[in-house]
Order: sequence, then C-alpha cells, then structure tokens
Amino acid sequence: MVKSLASPPHRILLFLQQSSVEWCSSLWLDSIREIDPTFRRTVIVVSKFDNRLKEFSDRWEVDRYLSASGYLRETTRPFFVALPKDRSTVSNDEFRRQISQVDSEVLGYLHDGIKGGYDEEKFKPYIGFCSLREYLESELQKRYKEAAPATLALLEQRCSEVNIELERLDSKIQATSDVSHLRKSAMMHAASISNHVGVLIDGAADPAPEQWGKTTEEERSESGIGSWPGVTVDIKPANAILRLYGGAAFERVMHEFRCAAYSIECPPVSREKVANILLAHAGRGGGRGVAEAAAEIARTAARSWLAPLLDTACDRLAFVLGNLFDIAIERNRSRESEYGRKTGDMEGYVGFHAALRHAYNSIIKDLAKQCKQLVRHHLDSVTSPYSQVFYENDFNGSFGSSANSYFRHNQASAGSIWFELSDCGQVSHDERMRDQENIPPENNARQKTPGKGMEARDVHRESQMTVPEAPSPDQPCDGVKVDVGPRKRIARIGNRNPEQLMKVHNGGSLLFGNGDCGSRSAYTEICSLAAQHFARIREVLVERSVTSTLNSGFLTPCRDRLVVELGLDLFAVNDEKFMDMFVSPAAIEVLQHKRQSLQNRQKVLQSCLTEFKNIARSL
Repeated sequence: MVKSLASPPHRILLFLQQSSVEWCSSLWLDSIREIDPTFRRTVIVVSKFDNRLKEFSDRWEVDRYLSASGYLRETTRPFFVALPKDRSTVSNDEFRRQISQVDSEVLGYLHDGIKGGYDEEKFKPYIGFCSLREYLESELQKRYKEAAPATLALLEQRCSEVNIELERLDSKIQATSDVSHLRKSAMMHAASISNHVGVLIDGAADPAPEQWGKTTEEERSESGIGSWPGVTVDIKPANAILRLYGGAAFERVMHEFRCAAYSIECPPVSREKVANILLAHAGRGGGRGVAEAAAEIARTAARSWLAPLLDTACDRLAFVLGNLFDIAIERNRSRESEYGRKTGDMEGYVGFHAALRHAYNSIIKDLAKQCKQLVRHHLDSVTSPYSQVFYENDFNGSFGSSANSYFRHNQASAGSIWFELSDCGQVSHDERMRDQENIPPENNARQKTPGKGMEARDVHRESQMTVPEAPSPDQPCDGVKVDVGPRKRIARIGNRNPEQLMKVHNGGSLLFGNGDCGSRSAYTEICSLAAQHFARIREVLVERSVTSTLNSGFLTPCRDRLVVELGLDLFAVNDEKFMDMFVSPAAIEVLQHKRQSLQNRQKVLQSCLTEFKNIARSL
C-alpha cells in the first residue's frame, strides 16, 4: 500500500526514522531507494535527535553521523529534529514555544557540548523542527508555483469542455423534434454500422473473437438448424473449435458444406425402380437404355439428396451474417469511445434501433431466399437431361467394354452432328441416294420389283438379325454390340447359341444374373454407372456453381449494397412515418438528466477555477 501511494512522481515522500536506528540497519531506506532511487522527492527526517547527542563527544563523530556518509548521496541532507518531552495538553502557541526551546537546546549542545563543535555552515540548516517546517513550506510553495500554470490551464479546459457539452445537449434536446437533423444522424449511424459489417466480413480481430465469436457446435445449436440433412457422419470442419465470426466463420461453413456434400454417396436403388426406368427407355431407341437409366437415377438422387444440403448451407450462412449486426454495434461503440467522436448519436432511440435491426435481418433473409433460388437453379441445370455433365469425362473402365464403346461412339456421333455444318467434303443424303441408283444392286437377279432394291435389301438384312424383345435390369452385357447406323440403332447379340438366345427371349435366368454367364448383371452395372454420374453431378455443383454463387450472393451485397438497402428501408418514407421511430419520451428524459448533471459539474469547476486563480496570484 505504501509503495502504491508513493509511486506517483508528483508526490513528496517524508521518510521518518528514529535516531536510535543505525543507517546500516534501516530496512525502510532500501524500500525508499526502490521508489525514489535518487531521493529527488524524498525528505529524510531523523527524530529524537536529542537522545543521540549524548553519545557524541568529538566533532568528527557528529559530522560523520550528520552526513550519513556511505549511505546517502552527498547532495542528500537529512533533517534532525527533537520534540518536547512534556506530553501534557497545552495550547498551540505554547507547543510552538516549546519546540523552539528544544531546537535552541540542541543547537547549543552541538556548539558548546561537543569538543570542537560541528560544521555549522554545512549542517545547521538541517537541524531543528523549525528548519524542517520552513523547508517543507518553501518546497510546497515552489511545487504549487510550478504546477499552477498547468493546473489553471486544465481547469479552464475542463470548464470549456463542459460548456461545449452543455451546448451540444441543448441542441440535441431541441433536435428531438427536428426531422432533418434526425435523418442526418440516423443515416450516419446506419452507414457506420454498414461499414463495420463490411470490415468484419473482410477480416477483423476486434472486438475480441474469444468473446463474440462462435464455434461450429455453437452455430449449429443457436441457429436451430442442427446437423446436415441426409448426412450420417459427424462433420467436423477445420477450426471447428475456434470462436470465429464474419468472413472467417462464413468460409468455415462453406468448408463444412463441402465436407457434408462429399460425404453423401449415390443411395442404393431397388431393382423395381431400375426396371421401370430401363424398360421405359428401351422402347425409345436401341442401346441407349442402360446409359439413360443410369443418368436418370443419378439425376433423381442428386435432386433428392443435394437440395436439402443447399438449403441448409444458405440458412447457416444467413445465421453467420445475422450475428454480425450485434458485433458491428459493439465495434462502432468501441471506435466512438476510442476516437472521441460519434457518427450520429442515436442513444436512447429504441424505436430506431429496433427498426434498423429489423431492416438488417430482413435483408439477410432476402439474400438467403435469393441464394436458395440460385443454387436450386444450378441444381436443376446440372441435373437436366440436356446437361452435358455426363459427357465431359469418359468413365474409362467403369462400366464395361460395351458401355465404353457406347459412350465413345455416342460422343463421336454427337460431335459430328454439332461440328459438321458446312457442305465441304460431305455428300448430301439426296446425292448419296442418287448415286445409289447408278450402282448395280448386288444379287439383282433376285430383285423382282424395280425401284425397291434398297428396301428389299434392308428387309433381307433385318430378317437375318436377332433382336431381344426388351432389355432387362439383370441382362448381361458381355457380347452385346451397339451399332449406330444411318437409319437406326440396333442391338445385336453375337456369339450366342440358340439355347442362350432362347433364355434371353423367354426371360430365363440370365435376366436376373443367375445363369452360367460370368459377367455382371445390367442392374449392377447401372448402379455403378449411376454412382459415377452422381459423383460427377456433385463435383460440378459444389466446385463450379455453388461456392461462387453463395459468395457473390451473400458477401457482395453485404459489402457493396448494404448501406443502400438499409437506407431504402429506413429513410425512403415520409416525415410522419419516419418520426414514428423517434417518439421516445425516455430518450428525452435521459438527455435532460445529463444536462442537469453537466450544469452541476459546470458550477463546481467554475468555482474551483475562480478559487485557484486567487491562490495563484498570492503564490
């Protein structure tokens, strides 16, 4: 306690020690050195000096003791005092007379009682209580004179600040009914909050994330969203245990969404569903049934399982951005107190603050709704039958030789149809047909009707082909050749004996994979191909579409258009509706109470200033 009181540099220390304590044994002297190493502001006083005088007989002994040589600096001189021994109650004047008498007795003994006396020129100003009193009074007066200009200036400054604050409060009380002033202040406050939201999104370390941030588990519980729909594993993104907010929390949710999306695989599909899709596509043309069935299964699964994930991601991101309002309010408050300025003092206007919060929350909800529509649009696009996602990569080794040949042939066919638009080096259909007429038909000896040679040959060619009635979910694919001709696609079954063909036609065991054929069933291969389609849809959706859409859909408006959106919601109204936010009797009472407190403080400071001016004149 003593050290804390003595530490301020403007305080004078009075160190009192009895003469019976030797300098080498003084414990408190070491403590004083820690507080004031140079003894610049320390006054050392040795009491009961009359008792110690009896031990001295020679001058050198007295001078050595009075100088405290070896323990104090040469410029440091302690005071040696003695008080009257009569402790009876006396008046102040009598006590002062007794002190003067004791001082005279001590000086007389040093002059006459010590052999050779003592160094009066050096030590007499520091002996006696009267000398100590004069020194302290002069020292205090000197300190007061030194501090008077700064103190006077400080009092004048504080009086001026109080006067300015009173004028500001008077104008603010008057402005409670001034619409234009309130609009200006409210706009400045809303703009400041919007700027702080943008800073928090870009990355900020204040206010303290330890206090205002949230962990992943806290975000899930406080938002009421919980776990990701359809995800059975526990998703723990990077930095899940750290308390984050703003842009950092936004990116963590994005990473969590990616983890959740990639944890979902294409769900198993029953044989009945595969059969319904496959058999429906069978009548639409040739060997496309297997691929179309797998693609349709993948599209259906993606729409069913990925759509809830997208909605959850939007809700979680909206929750993260919604939390930024309170953090921005706190950041704005700390900045105003730090820099001593206020961008529109809206304290006490509860209605305005409620309207500002409601407008911000409405904007975030609208952004979430728009983002849900955008990502759903991307999902619909990537799962559309017309999407080219399935044909961007060749699934080598994923389906079997026949499926690969189908994809490669289909890609080549599609490419030729898309790119061959000019007639350079190409023969039109009509020209080809005219050329056919000039070529003698094969085996024209069997042709009976002129002009029907081509049709006869086609009929004859088709009569030599064996075509299964319809593909089956469990039909093996080895030995099946898909041939895409100029007229139509025909599935041929080669290298089969009549018994195997009969099994295919009659729905034998090969349809369900129970035959002696070692190949996989069509059901297994369709499921495998559907899983690869699903993975491709998921990858394109997550990496190409959703990430950039959510960033631009949420963050860009909050950075660039938030102040405009808030302004349209709050200030694009008539004066009557605008003033509804500022009808607050409590706010006016707060302002009047502050004004009364400032008036009282103004009176006290003005009185101190007047008194100190009078004291300064007498110093």
